Amino acid sequence: MKNVNYDFNYGNFGETTGIDINITGPDILRYNYINKGTAFTEDELDKLKLIGYLPPRIKTLEEQIQSSLNIIDNKNNDIERFIYIRSLFDRNVVLAHAVIATDITRFLSIIYTPTVGQACQQYSSMFRRANGIHLHPRNIDKAEDIFRNYSDNDIRVAVVTDNQGILGIGDQGAGGIAICLGKLMLYTQGAGIAPWHCLPISLDVGTDNLELLKDSSYLGYKHERLKNGDYLNFIEKFSKAFKKVFPNALCQWEDFSKQNAFTIRDAYLNDLISFNDDIQGTGSVALAGILAAMKIKKESMKDQVFLVHGAGAGGIGIAEQIHAELIQNGLSKEQANQRIFTLDSKGIVTSGRKLELYKEKFAKDINSLEWLKKPEDNTLLNTIMNEKVTVLLGTSGQPGCFTKEIVDAVSKNTKRPVILPLSNPTVKAEALPKDIYKWTNGKALVATGSPFDPVEHNGKKYRIGQMNNAFIFPGVGLGIIASGAKEVLPSFFSASAHAVAEYITEDEIKDGILCPPLEKLRDVSIKVAKYVGAEAIKGDVCKEDSAFSEFKHNNNIDRLNVIIEGMCWSPKYFSLK
Repeated sequence: MKNVNYDFNYGNFGETTGIDINITGPDILRYNYINKGTAFTEDELDKLKLIGYLPPRIKTLEEQIQSSLNIIDNKNNDIERFIYIRSLFDRNVVLAHAVIATDITRFLSIIYTPTVGQACQQYSSMFRRANGIHLHPRNIDKAEDIFRNYSDNDIRVAVVTDNQGILGIGDQGAGGIAICLGKLMLYTQGAGIAPWHCLPISLDVGTDNLELLKDSSYLGYKHERLKNGDYLNFIEKFSKAFKKVFPNALCQWEDFSKQNAFTIRDAYLNDLISFNDDIQGTGSVALAGILAAMKIKKESMKDQVFLVHGAGAGGIGIAEQIHAELIQNGLSKEQANQRIFTLDSKGIVTSGRKLELYKEKFAKDINSLEWLKKPEDNTLLNTIMNEKVTVLLGTSGQPGCFTKEIVDAVSKNTKRPVILPLSNPTVKAEALPKDIYKWTNGKALVATGSPFDPVEHNGKKYRIGQMNNAFIFPGVGLGIIASGAKEVLPSFFSASAHAVAEYITEDEIKDGILCPPLEKLRDVSIKVAKYVGAEAIKGDVCKEDSAFSEFKHNNNIDRLNVIIEGMCWSPKYFSLK
C-alpha cells in the first residue's frame, strides 16, 4: 500500500473546503477520513481512478445515512450497535458522524455511557482495528517517536487514560481506550472538532484485574499495574514526549483512579494544557444543575447546605466547584467549606482519621460536630438531619442508597429539595427519579448522571435532565483551541457551568428541569466555548503568536465568538483534489 498524504484545506475560520491527496485507485478506499464509499461522484470516480472498484449505483450522503440506520435498527442490542458504528467510523468517518448526528440523544448512550462500559470489558474479544496509541512499559521510552510517526500530526485534543477508574466498573486494562474513543466522538459531535484533530491514548501500565490477567485473549500489557515511583516515571515520560510533539494540544486526563487523578492533574497544570474531566468536568456539570435549581427555588447558593455522598474523584471535584462558586457569591473560604459535607464509606470525611490527600480539603473537625458522639452516629441520615442538608448529590456508585427515609429527611430541610443521583451507569444510580418524584409529591428537583425515561406526575410527563459531562468538556476544548489558551484555568469550569445553566429555557425552569436536552449538545457546546474563550482572554493566558495576539491585546471577544462558530466541523463530504 502506498503512503497516503492528505492535506485538509480550511476556509477563513477552519471550515474544511477540500482535501488534497496524492493517491488514486483503491488505496483511497482504505482511508476513513477521505473514503466516501458509494457516494463518490462520477467525476471523482474518473479523476481518482476508482472506476470499476465500486458498484455502479451512486448514493447521496442522506441515502447512505438511511441505509446505515436501517442496519442499526436491525441489530439485537446496543453493544452490536456500538460495534457497527465503530466499524463504520473505521471505514467512513463522515458517514459515521452523520449517522450519530441524526439522533445524538439515542446514539450518545451507544457510543458512550452506558454501552461503552461493556465495550471496555469486551475490548480484546471484539477488537477489529487499531485506533489511537497504546503506550506501555515496553515502548514508553519510544513515545516521542511513536507520536511523530502517528499519521495525523495536526492533533488538537487528546483523551488520555490509564484505564483504572472506568465508569464505575474499575480497572479494565487496555480496554479503557474505548472510553477515549467515545469521548473524542463527543468532542466532534458537540464542539465540531474534526476527527483528524483527535487522538485517543491508552497508558497501559498493566492491570490488577485478575480476570484480565488470566484471560488468554487479553491484548493489554499482561502484568500487575506499575505502582508508586515506577508509575509516576511512566507518566512523566509520556508527558514530556506529548508536550514535545504536540505542544499546543489539549490533554484531557480520563478515568484515572482517585488519588492518581488529583496527583496527575495538579502535577501537570503548568506543564501541559490539561484538565481532568472526571474531576473538573463532573464538578462543572453538577454546578450547572445546582445553578438551575437555584433559579427554580429563587434562593442563593450560599443559603444551601451541600452533601456529596461519594468522596472519589467526581465527588471531590463537585465539592471543589461548589466551593469556588460559594466564594464567588461572597463567602470566605472557611465559610464556604462549612456548607459542604463529603461522605465516603466510613461516613462524614473527618480530619480525625487517616485520609487520602485529595479528601483532606473538605474534611471536618470531628470536634465541631456536636451530634457526632460515637462512630455509629456517622451516617448519611444523621448528617442530613443534623446539618440541615438541602442539596444531596450522589457519586457513590451505591444503587438505592437514597431511600425514602433519606429523601424525606432532605425534604424536611427545604420546600424544594435538590436530589441528584449522579452515579453511572444507570444500574448504579443512588435512586430512581420516579421514586424521588413519588416520595416528594413532585417537589424535588432531580437530575441524574445516566439517562432515564421521563417521569409522569399528576398527569404530566417531566423530562429528567441528564448531568452529562458532554455538556462541558467539548465546549471547554473548543474554547481553549479557538482562544489559543496556553493553560487551563479553574475559572473555565465555573464559566462553563453558568453557560449550561443559562441555556435552560424558562419553560424548562417552570417544569423543574435542571439540564438542557442532549439534542442541543452542539448549541450548548458553542455557548460553553464562548464563555471559556472569554475567560482565557480575561485571564491573560492566550498565546503570544500572531494568530491569537488580537485577543490578548484587544480583548476582542466578538472576534473570538465569530471564530468559534466558524471553525466547527460538520459531517459533510469534501471535494477531493
